[in-house]
Amino acid sequence: MYTAYHASAAVRLPSLVSDRMVLQRDTELKIWGWADPEEKVTVRFGGNHYYTEGDKDGKWMVKIPAQKAGGPFIMEVNERIIRDILIGDVWLCSGQSNMETPIARLVERYPEIPLSNQHMIRYFKVPTQNSIEKLQDDIAPGGQWFSGVASDVMNWTALAYFYAKACYAHTDIPVGMLVSSLGGSAIESWISQEHLKEFPHLQIDQNALDSLRIFTEDQGLLQWTREDWDDSNWNETQVPGLWRATPKLASVRGVVYMRKTFEMPATMAGRHARVFLGTLIDSDSVFVNGRFIGSTSYMYPPRKYDIPAGVLQAGRNVITVRLRANNGNGGFIDGKKYYVQSDDVQVDLAGNWKYHIGLDLTKAKPYLDRLSNRRSAGSGLFNGMIYPIRDYQFAGTIWYQGESNAGQPQYYKTHLKNLVMNWRALLGKPDLPFLLVQLPNFMEKREQPSESGWAAIREAQQQASRELPFTALAVTYDTGEWNDIHPLNKEDIAKRLLLAARKLVYGEQLISSGPVYKSMRVDGDRIVLQFTEIGKGLHTRDGQRLRHFAIAGKDKKFVWAEAVIKGDKIIVRHEDIREPVAIRYAWSDNPEDANLMNKGGLLASPFRTDNW
Repeated sequence: MYTAYHASAAVRLPSLVSDRMVLQRDTELKIWGWADPEEKVTVRFGGNHYYTEGDKDGKWMVKIPAQKAGGPFIMEVNERIIRDILIGDVWLCSGQSNMETPIARLVERYPEIPLSNQHMIRYFKVPTQNSIEKLQDDIAPGGQWFSGVASDVMNWTALAYFYAKACYAHTDIPVGMLVSSLGGSAIESWISQEHLKEFPHLQIDQNALDSLRIFTEDQGLLQWTREDWDDSNWNETQVPGLWRATPKLASVRGVVYMRKTFEMPATMAGRHARVFLGTLIDSDSVFVNGRFIGSTSYMYPPRKYDIPAGVLQAGRNVITVRLRANNGNGGFIDGKKYYVQSDDVQVDLAGNWKYHIGLDLTKAKPYLDRLSNRRSAGSGLFNGMIYPIRDYQFAGTIWYQGESNAGQPQYYKTHLKNLVMNWRALLGKPDLPFLLVQLPNFMEKREQPSESGWAAIREAQQQASRELPFTALAVTYDTGEWNDIHPLNKEDIAKRLLLAARKLVYGEQLISSGPVYKSMRVDGDRIVLQFTEIGKGLHTRDGQRLRHFAIAGKDKKFVWAEAVIKGDKIIVRHEDIREPVAIRYAWSDNPEDANLMNKGGLLASPFRTDNW
């Protein structure tokens, strides 16, 4: 559970370090949190204790030697007790909406889900935190661990559940699924600024950002509202009246503090009263003798605030109005009355007031202009949802994303490779396994071969998986739905990911990939294709002829082709093309009919031999 700092200086833990958590087996563990500087912290686990203390910023960390799989265990951190801890394999799962499809959507298809009794699998969803401007040291509040039992399972996301369930059934090792994803997110949001240097439009101007923080900081906050604040050097203006009537305020857009001293008779000392401030533009916070008495967030309502008993003094009193008008020309509306009223005593507040500018957004404009890409720059989700979990340990990562980048697929391979290298560097594991989900089929089928952003994303995913070590790809173009970007068949995707993990992570000797295009050669009016990962041979999944191969001649116009399997090769031709130059397979948004696989039942990844 996330808790804020308290006066008692209780040790604070990240919400990840909480009841039902899963810690990674067979690797050194880090347990961290926050306390007061130099506060002593004791962590007790597995019959051992570990001492540390808060550093100058209050951060602390202990390292626990590698542990074998098992549990449940408890951990003590000072007076805090964390219960029901498992040691097993923890998977970091990220991407966009298909990674966070709620399991509740699948109960009609899988009616056994609400009856789940999987206590040895656990799930944690990292709350959304998009932080374009800076790296966050902690995730947003609200996250907690859930187990896979019936009372908890409806809190899960679908792919995480099916993968954890299958993984535990195969390994008999506890499984933790840490899902850090966001629907609709683009890949560049998940990559650090350092790893986006070759994309200037995705970079945030840090110097402009630092300057903007200065020029958008309210200089008077918590200070200028004090009763004893020295306002002798403040300028004067008239109330009622608008800013444009005062030359030094005419162009201000932002916050102006306005103060007035008024006298109250001794009979009113400590008495309840009310202040009437007509109508103000735009929003205000009002203080009397340093005491906050009320606020209004927009310009229309009449301002009437109670002055509590004990605030007013005999003689000198000070009212301060913090007035904000981001569009400029704030002020006190003419024709309204401004006064303090208590029983039969009324004090007029019209006349001379002192003012000082707390924030002028016009001075920030040059920096705002340099930050026009703040909404489209990269790294926001990396900063807020990946960087804060950098000290947690993982068996591997599952990445399911690409839909939001289908409009600009030419950059995707570079982004994906940068993301993998970025996360491995952050987590201190250059060989951290990455399991990639290739985009499923989606949208209506096309009658003729055509260009496809989704096909280009699949190609980028396949190429990245071949070029990066310790990566694997799950081919899924038979699991989608043409009319739903969030297909429900997450179980088959999970099974294919586990097959890849069995080879990549658990060291099993097996074929985990379908056929992968290797090379082509032109043989007269035919093109001969060769593949790797064919296992015991090439095959079609339905026993029918090969489908979804397209061929082009020198005119670069693709047409559907005749393709046949000849041993470990495929021969492709079209009777009207005498000089073929290129082949494409399963190259469309929805290649559901594509049927090439190996005899192990694994689909061939889509490919093209051209780069047009």
